Order: sequence, then C-alpha cells, then structure tokens
Amino acid sequence: MATDAAKLTIVIITGLSGAGKTTAIQSLEDLGYYTIDNLPPTLIPKFTELCAQSESKIDKVALVIDIRGGHFFDTLAESLNALAAQRIAHEILFLEADDSVLVRRFKESRRLHPLAPQGSVLEGITLERQLLENLRGRAHKVIDTSGMTSRELKRQITELFSSRSATPRLTITLVSFGYKYGTPLDADLVMDVRFLPNPFYHAEMRELTGLDEAVKRFVMDNRATQAFLKRYLGMLKYLLPFYIREGKTHLGIALGCTGGQHRSVVLVEELGEQLTALGYRVLIKHRDLPRRQGAGETL
Repeated sequence: MATDAAKLTIVIITGLSGAGKTTAIQSLEDLGYYTIDNLPPTLIPKFTELCAQSESKIDKVALVIDIRGGHFFDTLAESLNALAAQRIAHEILFLEADDSVLVRRFKESRRLHPLAPQGSVLEGITLERQLLENLRGRAHKVIDTSGMTSRELKRQITELFSSRSATPRLTITLVSFGYKYGTPLDADLVMDVRFLPNPFYHAEMRELTGLDEAVKRFVMDNRATQAFLKRYLGMLKYLLPFYIREGKTHLGIALGCTGGQHRSVVLVEELGEQLTALGYRVLIKHRDLPRRQGAGETL
C-alpha cells in the first residue's frame, strides 16, 4: 500500500525527568495530536508507516521519548536520521529546569529518578544531563520550566502549537527577568536595561510593579527609555526577517533589570504591543514577578 508520510508531522518531546514532559504531551493531546508516552525510538519508523497507512488519517503525532527507554534510547539518533531521509516533518521539543528545581519536584512527588533508583536524585540529574547533551543540541525548541507552573507551561505549549499551518509563522516570546536571579537559559537574545533609572529607589513605587500605571509612566517618560526603544525596535525590525528566512519558528527575547519587577516588565509590555502591531505573534512572560506576587504551586 502506498504511504502518505509526507503529510505527517511529528513532535518529539524529550528532556530532563521532572521538567514537565507529561504536561507537554497532555497539552498536545488537547490540541488533537495523537500521543504516545515512552515509545522506544527504534519503533518510530514503523509507527510513522502505520500512521501514513491508517484510514483514520493521522497527520499530527506527539511522542515522549526519554531515558526511560533504557538501551532503546541509544537508537534515537538513527531514527531521527531515518525521519529526515523520509522527508517526514519533525520537531524536537526539549524541556529542562535548574537542578535545585528538579530535586525539589522529585522530593515533592516522592518519585525515584530513573537513573538513580537507589542513589541521590542529584546524581541522576547530573548523569541525565550528560546523556542528553547531544540531543539538546539537535532540539528545535528548548523550554526552561524552572519558574513555571503546569498551567503556564500548558499555555506556552498551546500558543506554540495551536496555530501551526503549512507556512511556519515566527513566534516571539518576550521575557522580563531579574539579573539577581540569573538569566533565562532558553533566551536567544538578552538585553540588560539596568542603565535606566530604577523606580525601586522611589518609596511610592517600591512595592509596585511594571504593570502598575505609576511605574509605567516613570519608566516610559524617561528620554533614555524612548531612545532605547526606538533603537532596539529598529534592530529587531532588521533582524526578524533574517530569522524567518533561516526557518526559525520561535525566538526568545529577554530583557533584564535588577529584580525583574519594574523596568524590564514595562519594556517587555511595550515591546510586545509594538511587535504585535507589526504583525508578529508575541507571547509575554514576566519570569520573576511571582517572587513578589506569589505564584502558588509551581510545576
């Protein structure tokens, strides 16, 4: 029977244990993807053949493939090369998080790490990072879930995959953050905006955030802010068409101030409005605002 594999799209979800792969595959299932958790990589070519021949016309598939596959996991690179040879569209989504966050998640769930069933969780995480290093390098999209709740990760997955069309559209994620908590690991472009006057040193704005009107006016009324935005937006207008030309479907842009509460928040919101007005698909995330406001249960 002739196959129709060319119409099949595959999303391979992988990454560190505890980083949110279950949430990711459930989100894609909600979007109509046919999903399988922990498929041995060696079965991918046969599975794609069955999908192409299926009368149910399966055209979108999401697979979780990770180190739980044991020695089968070593065949993943070979299977990915086979997909490329068959010209089957596929995308690798890699999820990761900070060691301390992963350790906490394992302790909260009382689960054993698959690579350290009788050892320390941290030892398992370290070994897993080493084993997945090459696969991370092949990933089309890397998401750091360290500061995310399950709801936030699901929203980002939904935004990334819900409007897929024959012609990929660039999605821009704008992230505000505080340098005191470290830079976002999954950002493509990082800009330091600590050169702008800090509302924190004004008592009436110290407990506010960049989402409050008083802080927004303070930051936006500054001539340096206006000059910076004009130049930075101009640079993005120049760069973005080149990213699209190279086939990039997602770009992470992070703006950081000291604590991620005031200046970076205002600028991310402003840039989001301007890029949206230019026709780009924009997602906004204020990574460190939950440290002030309380985010509830984390992922």
